[in-house]
Amino acid sequence: MTTADGLSVARDNDVEFAVSARGVELFRYVYAADLPRFECPSPYFHPLRTLAGDVVTANRPNDHRWHKGLAMTASHVSGQNFWGGGTYVRGAPGSGYVDLPNVGSLRHREFSELTVTDRLRVAESVDWISSDGQKWIEESRTFEVAVADDSWSIDFATVLRNVRGTELEFGSPTVFGRELAGYCGFFWRGPRSFTGGAVYASDGRCGQELMGAASPWLAYVGEHDEVDHHSTLLFLDHPANNVPSGRWFVRSTPFPAVNPSLAFFEPLLLPAGDALSVRYRVVIADGAWDRDALESYVRGVRW
Repeated sequence: MTTADGLSVARDNDVEFAVSARGVELFRYVYAADLPRFECPSPYFHPLRTLAGDVVTANRPNDHRWHKGLAMTASHVSGQNFWGGGTYVRGAPGSGYVDLPNVGSLRHREFSELTVTDRLRVAESVDWISSDGQKWIEESRTFEVAVADDSWSIDFATVLRNVRGTELEFGSPTVFGRELAGYCGFFWRGPRSFTGGAVYASDGRCGQELMGAASPWLAYVGEHDEVDHHSTLLFLDHPANNVPSGRWFVRSTPFPAVNPSLAFFEPLLLPAGDALSVRYRVVIADGAWDRDALESYVRGVRW
């Protein structure tokens, strides 16, 4: 089915599907990619495009090959790495990152829903598998896509159920001693041209001061190479998310990245059998939205 905005899904293999609207491919959702183990094979969105067709994600950048567009990740979970790359170890020489045999994977199990009505809705089951092949987390994720005049949005919700049989501890490099590196969870990596972009949040705040700060929303405005365009990504934290150490991880240099962290300063503990539920919205907009435009959108949000 195709909506009035031309929102449609094309799925011609068992690896990914593409979503388009108004003649533009908005994104590909890659759910079963064949990736090196060191990169933590897992589902991800890339490329994400604006309605103008401009790409707003990076994939496998040369500084962090395991960064994949927009993806659910966790670099520290009870000694396991569900993000890829090295693991930050307190007191380790050099940068503190050590390549360990602890990189797991997030494996797509099935789609229980993939439908288009007035919007796209996807429901998916994903298993978090440790490096030694044990299932630690059963994830139920859903996302909905809606198109507006000059923007479109992804509402991403996930339920992470601990099936390991013992408590899980979600952490970040900051939890283990690295200053202002509190990334953990839903992570966006922007294109290289967005380096040095503008960052905004609530209460008039802006820039790198937002690293480790709490805010109901955060926006990133970047400028593209080759074309005379800016694009804006607005990230909203659902008001019902109950994450005690929830803070924003954000960088504009040396590369653009945004993550509503699950465990920035303190670990998040998930008892055996319990589930963590979080929900976010990502708005992908044409042009450089100023503070007035951002705050106007936020005031009108209906979850």
